[in-house]
Amino acid sequence: MGTPPRWFTDTGPEHSQWYIDRFRQMAAEGVDLAGEARLLDAMVVPGSRILDAGCGPGRVGAELAARGHVVVGVDVDPALIAAAKSSHPGPTWLVADLAELDLSAVGHSEPFDAAIVAGNVMAFVGPGTERAVLTHVGAHVRPDGIVVVGFGTDRGYRLADFDEDAVAAGLLLEHRFATWDLRPWAPGAAFGVSVLRRPASAR
Repeated sequence: MGTPPRWFTDTGPEHSQWYIDRFRQMAAEGVDLAGEARLLDAMVVPGSRILDAGCGPGRVGAELAARGHVVVGVDVDPALIAAAKSSHPGPTWLVADLAELDLSAVGHSEPFDAAIVAGNVMAFVGPGTERAVLTHVGAHVRPDGIVVVGFGTDRGYRLADFDEDAVAAGLLLEHRFATWDLRPWAPGAAFGVSVLRRPASAR
């Protein structure tokens, strides 16, 4: 691992378990936690290969798998991956740093039809690694595939910087929304959901 992710440096030692418990409790209370998965499911064909980048304890990837997709989830935090394996058997869950992601090295060389980067992942990667994260995630998606990224605009990573990093990573911005349920984007929105596409001519 190169630059340590903010997930480790900006949180305390109990944060991972708190995060796991929080979403387990929300699920037990019947809170709708499937919005991100619904959106991506509507954008891909049935049975697509999907990379859940920064998967956490697996809620998004598990929902996509339940909808018939082949899911590989990746997260830098072993505790979150352990929780995903425990709560959501079926998808493949792997520990890896998105800024150095190379799934072919661990036997997953087939490209993905889409990747999803949800849960404010971009705000928790290592400072200065955002471009590398987008580059490595995008490289795992087939030409003409999509990368859908959502994060809060008040988390320290500006959308203007994100847009520059996406272009440098070879990804084209197609759509932007203010929420995962597609409310219209407007400057000053507290959240941004960006749909990026890897050009069909990419190699």
